[in-house]
Amino acid sequence: MELEKIHNMNESELKTQEAQTGEQLFRIRFQKSLGNTEGVKKLRELKKDIARFKTVTRQRELGQATAPAGSAAPVKTPKAKKA
Repeated sequence: MELEKIHNMNESELKTQEAQTGEQLFRIRFQKSLGNTEGVKKLRELKKDIARFKTVTRQRELGQATAPAGSAAPVKTPKAKKA
C-alpha cells in the first residue's frame, strides 16, 4: 500500500487495515508451512505494510506529521586530494 494513502487514513481505518493485513499474513504463513511456496513475495509486502501502519500510528502518537526530511540518506563529502 502506498504511504500517501496510509497517511490519509484516520485512526480507526489504520487499526482495521492493520488487523486485516495481519490476518492475511497469518494465512500466507500457514500456507507456506503446508508446503505452498506461492505468495512469498506477498508475504514480504504484507510485513512491510504492517510496519508502515505501525510507523504512521507511532508518528501520530508522538505528534509528528511526517518523517524528518533529512533522514533519507547521508550526505557524502568529497575527500581532499593529498599533494
